[in-house]
Amino acid sequence: MNIVLLGGPGSGKGTQAKTLSEMLHVPHVASGDLFREHLKNQTSLGETAQAYINRGELVPDQVTIGMVRERLGLPDCQAGVILDGFPRTVPQAEALEGMLSELGRRLDVVAYIEVSLETLLKRLSGRLICAQCGFVYNLYFGPPKIAGRCDACGGSLEQRQDDRPEIQRHRIEVYWEQTVPLIDYYQRLGKLTRIDGEQDIAGVQGQLLTAIRAAGRRTRRKGSKS
Repeated sequence: MNIVLLGGPGSGKGTQAKTLSEMLHVPHVASGDLFREHLKNQTSLGETAQAYINRGELVPDQVTIGMVRERLGLPDCQAGVILDGFPRTVPQAEALEGMLSELGRRLDVVAYIEVSLETLLKRLSGRLICAQCGFVYNLYFGPPKIAGRCDACGGSLEQRQDDRPEIQRHRIEVYWEQTVPLIDYYQRLGKLTRIDGEQDIAGVQGQLLTAIRAAGRRTRRKGSKS
């Protein structure tokens, strides 16, 4: 089962990807983790990416595609993969189709977790972190019992500089600017499943599992006809 999860920052796709990975026994491949691993290990792809990052430029699609291509070729991905943060652009989506085709596989599910701008901003800009133990709270969805104090250790709660509303709004707007063409691309191909991301975690997970089971049934029917 090869799955792509789409969703803006704060949509919960990372949380859902980790849970699905455990349930389906396939790896969760996050583009951010791939970058960090390549940079840490100073691979040729990592060094190329670092050069663009150092100049304040966007890393070209081909570098990201190269990292994903290498990851999909590893043995643990043979039974399938859950992609989180890739593809981000239409050229990346087209490259993914080609990669999977080369491996004799296909993309089974593209799930777009839809969450309103207002909710995303609340989830991201409402985040507070304990300066002492690192526990994370949210003013709107999981506030501390005592304002400004950690329930676990009593430490003071702080908002990170990059969690300020104006920064998060820009981050979400950039994501949507990049991703709207990608959503349209998968919609035209008839591969997009829209998931209501305003639900709680269990509700989102239930919808995702329904989409995955439906894709599995379609695959089995096609197999029986061939």
